[in-house]
Amino acid sequence: MNSSRVASALNQLEVPTREFPSITQSHITLLTMHTWVALLRGINVGGKHILPMKELVRDLGSLKLRNVKTYIQSGNVVFQSTRTLSATFADQIAALIEKRHGFKPRVLIIGADDFLSALDANPFPEAESEPKTLNLFFLSSIALEPDIESLNTAKSPTESFKLTDHVLFLHTPSGFGKSKLAEKVERFLGVAATARNWRTVQKLAEMIKAM
Repeated sequence: MNSSRVASALNQLEVPTREFPSITQSHITLLTMHTWVALLRGINVGGKHILPMKELVRDLGSLKLRNVKTYIQSGNVVFQSTRTLSATFADQIAALIEKRHGFKPRVLIIGADDFLSALDANPFPEAESEPKTLNLFFLSSIALEPDIESLNTAKSPTESFKLTDHVLFLHTPSGFGKSKLAEKVERFLGVAATARNWRTVQKLAEMIKAM
């Protein structure tokens, strides 16, 4: 982070810059920004639960989040904060949206490092050239008792999946929309999950790296 960005951060935090005649390494450490991804589920679908991205950016800004950027209309957000966010922060975002827009979406918050690590662990690199056939289900918590047998039964002969602690990777060469397994992932895992295709997660990764 360069001096001008630190000075800007000081202004945003309402700390008078006149008290900082020179920017030191200790100040930079104090103001280190953590980067996060927020995935919203169930917005702007079928004309329901409408939430323009400009309004979402405003809403998140009111929570003192910085550098809020969105990708397409399905609720994909990259932002920064000087705080280390707890798991309950997703509930705060959902509650704010409910208060301002009249519905409560499911929100999943993922640290940037964890998000990028998930992409690096992709077990189906051959699917990357057809990004809509490769989906990552980001889990709200570790699936402690996944029904692997039912997952295998539900998948078609052409489909493949791999479950890790935080992500289920699903490759659907015949199309994600036709996949019976995709419809039943949450039921068989026993935890909430939010899916994004490879094109979307790649774009979010680019946004993270540009922060």
